[in-house]
Formats: sequence, structure tokens, C-alpha cells
Amino acid sequence: MTSLQMVMVGRFLVFGNCCCTTASERMRGREHFQLSLVLAGGMTICWLVFSYCASVSLTQVNRQVVLNHRLQRKQAKLMEPVRTDVLTVTPWLAPIVWEGTFDPQVIDEAFMSQNLTIATTVFAVGRYTRFLRDFLESAEKHFMVGLDVHYYVFTDLPGDVPNNVTLGVGRLLSIVRVPKFDRWQEISLRRMELIQTAIKDHIHRGANYIFCLDVDMRFHGRVGPEALGRLVAAIHPWFYMYPRSQFPYERRTVSTAYIPLDQGDFYYQANIFGGALEDVHRLTKTCREHLEVDKSVGVEAVWQEESHLNWYLLRNKPTKLLSPEYVWDDAKGRDAKEIKLVRFSSVIKDKAEEVISDGKRVISWREGFS
Repeated sequence: MTSLQMVMVGRFLVFGNCCCTTASERMRGREHFQLSLVLAGGMTICWLVFSYCASVSLTQVNRQVVLNHRLQRKQAKLMEPVRTDVLTVTPWLAPIVWEGTFDPQVIDEAFMSQNLTIATTVFAVGRYTRFLRDFLESAEKHFMVGLDVHYYVFTDLPGDVPNNVTLGVGRLLSIVRVPKFDRWQEISLRRMELIQTAIKDHIHRGANYIFCLDVDMRFHGRVGPEALGRLVAAIHPWFYMYPRSQFPYERRTVSTAYIPLDQGDFYYQANIFGGALEDVHRLTKTCREHLEVDKSVGVEAVWQEESHLNWYLLRNKPTKLLSPEYVWDDAKGRDAKEIKLVRFSSVIKDKAEEVISDGKRVISWREGFS
């Protein structure tokens, strides 16, 4: 083979290799391009889904407050706090709602235009159906007036639910039938489960917020949108003056509701709690799971679902706290000087339904159930 032929063959081989290399690179390039398209498409879909969910959540519970500039008549003065006798904000910067800490007109202006619906659950089981009429009639006068409210009455006696209580415009009542329970503890143990299921099955389709209330209660004053928040809890009227070591938390380590003596912020009462649907669903789901774990090992927390509620709120701080004004006990009287207005309270029941606890009279919807 001559030198010229060798050069030509070499050039041919080089050219052939270049062609093969170029084809291979093109193939890899197409694959990379297709993979990039798939990844970009997936990321776009994820972003759209996230954006939609975030926008839904924000429109439900974090809407911008827009007020009429003529409305706010009294200036807020930084060096002149409206309440100096009580704590009005927690260490985690959650407000504690007391009389005097908010302007009802400003609050109403901020919320009334948002077309909100407040789901409200109440359990009226056994003899406790007798409290329904007073509960509903007082709620219609004072509870979330001006907003749409959907009452969900959980009961084993649908025929005992009063059908002649006049509900305002935008106010509805639905009956949720539950089985008959032999002990009041069973209602307490099942309450979180039933609320969680109701939120998941139907409440989520027609409400922005939810409040879970006891039926043996009466409204005396305004409980309005100042109480709305992502996760809302009420400070127990019997224990707000006590150190946390004396709170009636579950102290047995065998229970999932266990709280050590050196932990705790406030003692919350289960008579009223609420918030955004997502947050309350998470709370009730967690409490239900813990109640089931306790049951599986033969343990019942000292105050049933209230013990589990306090455990949850210790680790998942409420974004708004309601002062004892919002969950008073009529058995305490009205002498506490820090309580300027009783808004919602437990009614005094028959003597047979009273119990003595540590030398103090404590009245609860749980006693005298049978």
C-alpha cells in the first residue's frame, strides 16, 4: 500500500469515527433533551398543584385584612397597653383574647366580607339532649353573628333535637347519628374520632373553620371572628391561676398523653377548641391515634380526650388562645376581677351531677351521664 493510499485510508477511518461519534452524541443528546422535558413537565405540574393548594389554604385562613379607613376611631397607642392585669400574648407570640384587647367593629369589618362558613360540632347524647335548645338559642344571639354557621349535632336521639329553634340567615343544622354509649367516658374517647371522620367525609366541602363545643354550655356575650385562627384553644377557668406542676395533666408514663411535671404552658379545656379545617383534622387524627394506642394497652388517660388535647397543644402550639372568658364555669360565680365579661360558660346542673375533686366542686358534662 502506497503512502498516499495509507493516508486516504487513515482519513476515511477518522471520518468514519467522527460520523459514528456524532451519531452517538446526537442519540445521547436526544435522550437528555427528552429527560429534561419530562423533568421540567413534572416540576411544572408539582408547582401548579402546590400553588393551587397554597392559594386555597391562604384564601381560607390567611386573607389580607382590608378595612374602611374611616372605621378605626380609636388610635392604638404603643405605650398604653389596654390590659396590664393579664397576659395578652404568649412566649410564642400567639394572642390571648380578653375583653378590651380588640375592637369588635374592626374585627367584624375584617371578616364579614370574606363569606366565611364556620362548622360547629356539638355532642348531645343521652340526657344531654336537654341542653340543646338553650345552647342553640343562645348561640344564635352571640356566636359568630353575621357569619354563616353550620351546626353538626352528634346524637343518639335524633327525635329529641328541637326542630323549632329559629336559625338566622346562613345558619344551618345537620344531625349526625351516633350509637348509644353506656358510659360518658366512651363518648369522650370516641369524640376525636367522630370529628375527624366528619371533617374528612363532608365538613371540609362546606366550611372554612370549625369549632368543637360542649352542649351543656350557654352563650352570654359575643363570641365572634376575634376567636378565629389556624389553631385555637381555650384556657381552663379552674386552673389559670395555678403553676403547671398542679395542672391535671396525665402524669403516668404509660399513657401517650403523659406530660412531665416540669412541662406545660397552660391547661386547656376541651369544651371549646377549633381552627382551620386542616389543623383541626390533624389534631383530632393525632388524638384519635393516641387514644387507640392507650386502649390497646388497657390505659385510659385521666381526663380522656382532654388529656390528649393538652398533650397535642403542648407540642403544637395554638396560634390563638381564648381567655377563660370564653369557657367560664357558672359554678365559679362572677367575682374574678380579671374576668370583665363572661361570654360562654358551663351551666350549673343538678346536685346529682356534681362531683367533688380535691375539695373543690367541679361540674362537667361528663358527670351524671347515665
